[in-house]
Amino acid sequence: MKRFWKEVSVEPFEGAYRVTLDGRPIRTQGGRPQLAPTPGLAEAMADEWRAQGEEVDTRAFPLRDLADYALDHVRADRAAAIADLLRYAETDTLCYRADPDEPLYRRQYERWEPLVTALEARHGVRIERVSGIIHRPQPAATIARLGEALAALDDFTLAALATLAPLAASLTVALAALEPEADPAALFAAANCEEDWQAELWGWDLEAEKARAIRLAAFERAVEFARMARG
Repeated sequence: MKRFWKEVSVEPFEGAYRVTLDGRPIRTQGGRPQLAPTPGLAEAMADEWRAQGEEVDTRAFPLRDLADYALDHVRADRAAAIADLLRYAETDTLCYRADPDEPLYRRQYERWEPLVTALEARHGVRIERVSGIIHRPQPAATIARLGEALAALDDFTLAALATLAPLAASLTVALAALEPEADPAALFAAANCEEDWQAELWGWDLEAEKARAIRLAAFERAVEFARMARG
C-alpha cells in the first residue's frame, strides 16, 4: 500500500485522544473510532504513522494493533478477555517445577519463587506449586480473587496482558510486568529460564535465538503500551 497522507496529528476527542491523517480520524480494524486514553500513547501511535515511508509496512504498527485489540475485543467482551487470562493462572509456568533433587530446580526456585510470593502478597492469595507436569488446579478462591483484580483493570491494560501472558506462559509474570519498578527483560528471562537452561547445556541455536529476540521485543512493547495507556 502506498502512503496516502502528509500530516499526522493528535487531538483530544470525547475525553480521550485520537490520531488523524490529514485531519481525518483513524478507525480500528473493527470499524470503531480509534481512541487512546492518554496523550502519550496517542503520540506514540502517531509516531508509527510518521515513521512510514512511501510504501506502508502494515507490520510496523504494534501499538495500533494493541489499541485495536483493546477497543474491538476487550471492550466488546471483558468477561471473555478475563476468562482467557485466568487460564494462564491455572497453567502458570512458574508453578510447574523440576523435582527438588534436579539441578534445574534451584534455578527455577531462585527466578520464580520471589515472583510467586510477591503475587500472593499483593493479592492475598495462595498459589499451588507442583513438581512435575501433572496439572494441579489452583484454589477456587485464588482464581476468583485474581479475576477480581483483572476486572479492576482498564481495557488497554487487559489488552497488554493478553500479549504478555501468552509470551510468558504465565499470568504471574504478566501481572508483575505491570508494576512500576518492573524490569521487562528480567521478567522475560525468568519466564524463559527452562529454555535458557537447555540452551546453556546444549548450545544456542541461531533460529531459536532470533525467535527469542522477537518474543522479547513484543513483550517489552506490550509493557510500554500498558505504561503509556495508564499514564
